[in-house]
Amino acid sequence: MELGLQQSLILTQQLVMTPQLQQAIKLLQLSRIELAEMIQEEMEQNPALEEAGNQEASDNKITAQENEPASPEKETPVKEVTIEEKARPDTDWENYINEYNSTGRVYTESENSEAPNFEAFVSEKKTLKDHLQWQLRFYGLNEKEKKIGIMIIGNLNRDGYLCSNVEEIALACSADMEFVEDVLSILQTFDPPGVCARDLCEALLIQVQQLGIDNPIINEIIKNHLKNLENRNSKKIAKALKISVDDVRVAVKIIQYLEPKPGRKFSTDEPAYITPDIYVYKHDDDFKIVMNDDGLPKLKINRFYKDAIANGRKISKDTKNYLNEKMQSASWLIKSIHQRQKTIYLVMESILKFQKKFFEKGIAYLRPLILKDIAEDIEMHESTISRVTTNKYAYTPQGLFELKYFFNSSIGRTGGESMASASVKEKIRLMIENEDHKSPLSDEKLAGILQNSNIQIARRTVAKYRKVLNILPSNKRKQL
Repeated sequence: MELGLQQSLILTQQLVMTPQLQQAIKLLQLSRIELAEMIQEEMEQNPALEEAGNQEASDNKITAQENEPASPEKETPVKEVTIEEKARPDTDWENYINEYNSTGRVYTESENSEAPNFEAFVSEKKTLKDHLQWQLRFYGLNEKEKKIGIMIIGNLNRDGYLCSNVEEIALACSADMEFVEDVLSILQTFDPPGVCARDLCEALLIQVQQLGIDNPIINEIIKNHLKNLENRNSKKIAKALKISVDDVRVAVKIIQYLEPKPGRKFSTDEPAYITPDIYVYKHDDDFKIVMNDDGLPKLKINRFYKDAIANGRKISKDTKNYLNEKMQSASWLIKSIHQRQKTIYLVMESILKFQKKFFEKGIAYLRPLILKDIAEDIEMHESTISRVTTNKYAYTPQGLFELKYFFNSSIGRTGGESMASASVKEKIRLMIENEDHKSPLSDEKLAGILQNSNIQIARRTVAKYRKVLNILPSNKRKQL
C-alpha cells in the first residue's frame, strides 16, 4: 500500500456568520441600558460616528439669523434720573458707624461660574458601619476598646449580624475573650436595636430588653419556640409553657413587631427602574404600538470624513483605509440598530395579535403561547424570538410586563380551550387573597377548587405555582 500527499479541490456550501450578522445578533439580546452603553462606547472609539441631535437645526437657525440684514435701531431719548437724598435730623450716626464698620468676616458670592450649584450636591446615604462608628467615638471608650469595637463593626453583615465569633476577634486584637464580650455587650446597646447580635434569637432578646418589656413568656418563646412560632403552632407553644393559647397570642403580637434584620434601614441597595422598550396604547377599538426611542442617541456618519473621501482630498492611503473601515463599521451599526427596532416591533405586533384579549380584559384571558407560534407568524427563527424577548419590556393597558411574560405553557381543561399557566397563577393568588385567614386553603384544597372549575391541575403543580408567587404554605399563613 502506497502512502502519499495529494491536493484536491472540493466545492462545498456552508453558512458563515459575517461580522454584520454577528453584530446584529449581539444587539438583539442587549437590554435598553446595555444598548445605550454600547452605543456610547462606539461613539468614543469611532470618529466617523456621531449623534444626530438638534445641533444641526440650531446651527442653521443661527446662520439664517446672521444672514438677515440688521435693522437700524431707533434711538430713544433717555430721561435723566435725579435722586435727592436727605438725611433725617434724628439719625444716630454713632450706631450707624459701629454697625457698618464691623471687622467681622464678610461673606461674598463667588463669581466663579464653573463652580457647581448647591442643587447639584446629593447627600451621601449613611451606612450601618458609619452609624455605629459615629456612636463608638462618642461613647468614651479607651483606645483598646475602640480597636475591638471597630473590629466587631467591620465583621457585621448587611443585616447587622456578627459574622465572626468572639475567639477570632480576641485573637486578632490580642485581647481576652471576656474583654471582647464586654465590648460586644456595649455595642449591642447601640442604635439600631438588635445590632451586633450573633443570631436571630439574640437580636430579638436585645430588642425586648431595650423596649423595657419584662415578660417571661416572650423571652421563653424567643429562646426555645421560634420554630413553632414560624409554623404558627400556638397550641404546641401553649402546651409546652403550660399557659393558655390567648396568652401565647398576646406575646406573639408583641414579637411580630420586632425587627428580625436590624441593619435593614441602612441598606445601600438602589432600586432598579425599568424603562419600557415598547408602549402599547388603546386607540378607539384598536391598539397602537409605539417604540420608545427616548434616551437612545440617533446616530449618523460624520459628514466631514465622508466628504473628505468623496471629494478626493489629498490624504494618505493608510488614513483613507482607516476612514473607510470606520465609516463602514458606523454604517453597519446604524443598520443593525434599525433592524433591531424593526424586529422588536414585529414581535410585539405578533404578540398583540395572539394575546389581544389579555390587552383588553386582563391576566385571566392570557392564552397559551410558545416561541414557535411567533416565529412561524413573522417567519423568523425561534432563537431570534428568544433573543428579542429577553430583557425587553412593554408598557400595556394592563401594566408593565417583560415580553417573555406573554409566553406560557398550557393547562388542560375539560370541555374547553387550554388555559395559560399565568392565568392559573392569578386564580391561585386571588383565591389565597380572599381566603379565611383563620382557616387558610391548603394546596390540595386549591387543586380541588380548580378542578371543579374544569382546570386539570395536580397538587404539586399548585405548590410549585404558590412558591413562584412567593406565598407561604397554609400552616404559615394562618393568623393567630
